[in-house]
Amino acid sequence: MTAAKQLKAVARDRVGKGAARALRRNGQLPAVIYGDGKAAAPIALDANMMNRLIYAGGFMTTIFEVEVDGKTHRVIPRDFALDPVKDFPLHIDFLRVAAGQTLTVDVPVHFINGETSPGIKNGGVLNVVRHTVELEVPADRIPESIQVDLAGTQMGDSIHISSVTLPQGTKPTIDRDFTVATIATPAGLGAAVEAEEAAVAEAQKAEAEKSE
Repeated sequence: MTAAKQLKAVARDRVGKGAARALRRNGQLPAVIYGDGKAAAPIALDANMMNRLIYAGGFMTTIFEVEVDGKTHRVIPRDFALDPVKDFPLHIDFLRVAAGQTLTVDVPVHFINGETSPGIKNGGVLNVVRHTVELEVPADRIPESIQVDLAGTQMGDSIHISSVTLPQGTKPTIDRDFTVATIATPAGLGAAVEAEEAAVAEAQKAEAEKSE
């Protein structure tokens, strides 16, 4: 579970594109806190700090406690915009998180024990179908990641969500047993195996004809 991180912000008394550009010129990042039946609260954060947090990983599954003028807001990022050329953040939307609330979040998928997978050791390739899985999770137990164990997987295997151990209290939002990854056979290796099988079959056929 990702622990809540502390942030300090200041309230914004002006909104709009011109005000947002002025904030960015001063090293601040415009953001807004909304939800929980309360009015939206425009805020400004330190731009450099938020840039580091976004690119550190796990940003969208992290609960933040944002202090604004002495009042603390418990929130989770819901969206952010990046500059299309320079990739620095332009704006962040935060959703207020109430006690006992269930959230829908995209949780990263991590793969472990690939070095012990017979399929991979024999030349198979891990084909990741889903890099994240959308889960319904308790707000106070958001997992940092889902771990998929590749130990024992063979070439041609498909790994479905039903075979993945999910954190307690969480469930996928998709109501079917979808594929998370496969151990694919490389094209060249597949052709070689087929050629070998064809050669063996041909030899067996020739041997059978001789014995008739």
